[in-house]
Amino acid sequence: MGKYSLRFAALGYLLLILIGPLAMMVWRTAEDLDGAWAAISDPDTVSAFKLTLMVTAIAVVVNTVFGIICGLLIVRGNIPGRGFLNAFVDLPLSLSPVVVGFALVTLYGLDGWLGWFQRNGYEILFATPSIVLATIFVTLPFVVREVVPTLREIGTEQEQAAQTLGASGWQTFWRITLPSIRWAVIYGVVLTAARGIGEFGAVAVVSGNFAGQTQTATLRVEDAYQFAYGNYAPAYGIAFVLAATAVIVLLAMIFLQPKESRA
Repeated sequence: MGKYSLRFAALGYLLLILIGPLAMMVWRTAEDLDGAWAAISDPDTVSAFKLTLMVTAIAVVVNTVFGIICGLLIVRGNIPGRGFLNAFVDLPLSLSPVVVGFALVTLYGLDGWLGWFQRNGYEILFATPSIVLATIFVTLPFVVREVVPTLREIGTEQEQAAQTLGASGWQTFWRITLPSIRWAVIYGVVLTAARGIGEFGAVAVVSGNFAGQTQTATLRVEDAYQFAYGNYAPAYGIAFVLAATAVIVLLAMIFLQPKESRA
């Protein structure tokens, strides 16, 4: 009896916190498909989706490379300060995204330490570069946090055997290490992409939120909601596309995994 009660409690919690709001959003979108589609197909919305996908793709590439290198340094590296590096990687998870955005504004502002860029006509703030920097910052930990435990779990026996047989460091990495951590990397990439697509706080501070230029999809949802005047279909429609994208990415990861990994 206790086992079933616990199961129903867990499912009820998921229904209330996760599935309920998503189902409500889908229902509201379906009530006014014409209004939702008009908002989704609007040129400014299309531009917002394109910007979001581009920024997310850059963040995924940068943080995948960084995550693998950082994971190797933490687990395999023999350098001072590994414990500090391991803890420092989690900083973006502890900081509010709004604080991250404000810190970037302070750093790259006219009077900031890196204000040289703005003073000399290189637009960082309120332009695409600042959105990229903010997204990279908030998504930094995910690949690292998936790679580190996997590297510890697989150990070093296969790598040492490859080196004993004459393999170079690059050969060992490409043929032994990377294949062993590939699913950790893929899962980290999925989390990075999902977080990047849904980022709002830091981007809202640094982007300027100019429609058709520096407005991401999440900022577009906010504008559609703030200026709805009782017609929330545009906000629901754009939010539905964002949610559907995240679900599709997660489902793709599940079906691409080997059967033993799904279990």
